[in-house]
Amino acid sequence: MITFLRRLAARQRSLLPGLSVMLPDSLGGGAPASSLIPRVGVSLLARGRRGLMGCTRTHHRGQHTEATDSVEVDLKRLDGEDTGMVEVVMSRHNARNALGHVFVSQMRELMSTLSSDSAVRVVIFRSLVPGVFCAGADLKERALMNDSESDLFVHGLRSMMTQIASLPMPTIAAVDGFALGGGLELALACDLRTAAYSAQMGLIETTRGLLPGAGGTQRLPRAVGITLAKELIFTGRRVGGQTALELGMVNRATEQNQTGDAAYREALSLAREILPQAPIAVRMAKEALNRGTEVDITTAMAIERMCYARVIPTRDRQEGMAAFIERRPPQYTGE
Repeated sequence: MITFLRRLAARQRSLLPGLSVMLPDSLGGGAPASSLIPRVGVSLLARGRRGLMGCTRTHHRGQHTEATDSVEVDLKRLDGEDTGMVEVVMSRHNARNALGHVFVSQMRELMSTLSSDSAVRVVIFRSLVPGVFCAGADLKERALMNDSESDLFVHGLRSMMTQIASLPMPTIAAVDGFALGGGLELALACDLRTAAYSAQMGLIETTRGLLPGAGGTQRLPRAVGITLAKELIFTGRRVGGQTALELGMVNRATEQNQTGDAAYREALSLAREILPQAPIAVRMAKEALNRGTEVDITTAMAIERMCYARVIPTRDRQEGMAAFIERRPPQYTGE
């Protein structure tokens, strides 16, 4: 029995070194490989995957629990005069909001929640990590994936961006720092963007032997034009907030403040301009704009008519007309 126990202990020691290997730092940031485990049962990403580093789920169950307990993306609902505004708060401090398994699965869950919440009128995406909006892909996690796992993960990442873009209410990305690769793709998935002059933005994937794979090749040209988008993607160039404003990549840009949240403050200001407007009308306007720009003008006109028809029977439309006649501010309820 003693001999058997010694052999078992030796075998367990031989497995441990592979669980705590650290990979070099990269633009994507990251965490120890031991914590890079997707949440069980959450999202497409976790299904059918083999154990990382050749381990089974039984072997890395302890590390799995550590990853799922961390909150990397959360919701903050504002109140008072800002009731109806929600912030999506990104706070993966140890990896500069890199797009890892936990981050993506938590973001997708929150987007599912927001998509059916009629009380939300405006959503602001912001970062609590100083100097960073989102640094892009988690290259440490990517290094542990084989080709099929990488393709599956990017598919989930692309789906997350589509979820953001498909939210029915207006969305604003507050870029107070680096937004590189997938980080810029996340900002581009939002309807509007504000930036500090000191921010750095770029689809840098070609400098890493890749191309933007989470919507960047489609959303950037829709923001700045096809020719300029080609130049920015082919070269992997980064631009600051002032240049991004001039190119049409962001809606507003401002000098950074001492607290490092100037873009967020600008996003709040923009959201407060949207908040008083009739929420159903704003949602229908977003749908008409998004769907109409993807089709020919005749079909687009039909889409506009359909969206307009959905606004006519609302109480908000009646309130808007009454407020105009009575010369008072309207009080919209979203009905």
